[in-house]
Amino acid sequence: MTPPEVVDTLADEERMIVEMVRDFAANELEGIAREIDAEKRVPLDAIEKMRELGLFGLLIPEEFGGSEVRTIVSTRVIEELSKVCAAVAITVSVHNSVGAFPILLFGSDEQKKRFLPRLASEMTGAFCLSEADAGSDAASLKLRARRDGDAWVLDGTKMWVTNATQAGIFLVFARSDPDPSAGHRGITAFLVEKDAPGLSVSKLEDKMGLRASDTAELAFESVRVSDSHRLGAEGDGFKVAMSALDNGRIGVGAQALGIARAAFDEALRYAKERQQFGQPISRFEGIRLMLAQMDTEIQTAALLVYRAAAMKDAGLPYGPQASMAKLYASEAATRVTHAAVQIHGGYGYVKEYAVERYYRDARVTEIYEGTSQMQRIVIARSLLGKQKRATA
Repeated sequence: MTPPEVVDTLADEERMIVEMVRDFAANELEGIAREIDAEKRVPLDAIEKMRELGLFGLLIPEEFGGSEVRTIVSTRVIEELSKVCAAVAITVSVHNSVGAFPILLFGSDEQKKRFLPRLASEMTGAFCLSEADAGSDAASLKLRARRDGDAWVLDGTKMWVTNATQAGIFLVFARSDPDPSAGHRGITAFLVEKDAPGLSVSKLEDKMGLRASDTAELAFESVRVSDSHRLGAEGDGFKVAMSALDNGRIGVGAQALGIARAAFDEALRYAKERQQFGQPISRFEGIRLMLAQMDTEIQTAALLVYRAAAMKDAGLPYGPQASMAKLYASEAATRVTHAAVQIHGGYGYVKEYAVERYYRDARVTEIYEGTSQMQRIVIARSLLGKQKRATA
């Protein structure tokens, strides 16, 4: 099947959602973005307002209390939020893409009825995969899940958990088969509620960027989880994680795209206003070439991100396209924000100007939910697989 054309095909109602989010970001987040970055705090009142707008139920069907929009719409929502505050955007993105969505894909009817309405209206989701020695090599995780009657007992730690302090439900991946030869087949996924005895936030990370978004290490000390909280079949945890990450990478691509757009807008505005040698610096050829390159990279990133979203909406395999979107958009965001700081000169290096924050926020998009190197591996595997099928 031919991939859908990448065009702006939002229906009027969908366009209204995007415009609503744009207005919300301008009215509720723009004025506090610098402050919450400095204070490293999650704006809980803004979170509640976004719940009221349905942004925590973007991928949840209406029968479970969600708003269930198309992926292209949720992508645009994350992009609009990221243009103003990427830290708030990643809170929403993680909740929807790797928090709620895996339950929709792999959950039992009982799990969907129990958790999805709460995730849409009152509870934030978090994704717990990485560990100290299991980052890109996710199959090497060591957090142990041991059978105990009709329950499981979890012991170990998880790192880099977004939404850790505010989450009500954690999607946790643990090694259920202690045999090292089991590899990824020995991993099982569990839904762990925040008040489970033995579960605690053991360390809050002090990050370079996205400082208003909480990122933490979690400790699991004999955390008992009912088998009814197992997500998917025993041993299918790796499949659950990879499916979630394919979806999440579209969200990270949208986040990077939003950051890049914001940095470009600031650079363009500054270039028109800043006077040097008796004229705006936008008249200098060097600045014009930088702006042209920045906009070209942004437009290219948008095409890749929207294409991945459109393929998912069309029911087509989209994993490699999600990797391409995240890879290009994240690296483009780094280049664009770097150029925005350069155009601002010394002013771009101080916190009074937003491009300094955009530069810091963009950097992590090349790292989390799969590094740029891992995205290239995913893309290469897909290409080589196609070649094998063509020559078989």
